[in-house]
Amino acid sequence: VGARIGEIVGIIQKHEGPTPALLEAALRNFGQFVSASELVVLPKIVIAEAGNFPDLARFYREEVIERGLSVLGGIIKRGIERGEFRAIPTEHAVRLIMAPLLVVMIWRTTFARFDAKPYDYMGLIEAHIATLLKGLAP
Repeated sequence: VGARIGEIVGIIQKHEGPTPALLEAALRNFGQFVSASELVVLPKIVIAEAGNFPDLARFYREEVIERGLSVLGGIIKRGIERGEFRAIPTEHAVRLIMAPLLVVMIWRTTFARFDAKPYDYMGLIEAHIATLLKGLAP
């Protein structure tokens, strides 16, 4: 998961174009990860075991969640500063951005085996991106 965050940081550092395109690229990258990787079981395990292993939960919070929120927060702040996004509290925006991705993780690890046909996770990510960008537009 840390490696995927590192990839997204690389995308951000190389990106010179508009911030909405940067946010799209970051979300597609992470969306592909949560749609296909078996590592998406980690949040479910951490949540289930946080009471028994608080150090594990703290580590995951600091090394994965905080890093991911920081990366997304940087994108949102960049867009606001450049007038490409409307002013919105960054701490709320990043959690709203992550919520559908968490739904994909939880769905895949809990309910997907009961689906009559495979769900189109990337379709959900694309719908999320479209809705998000309209909501962030100035």
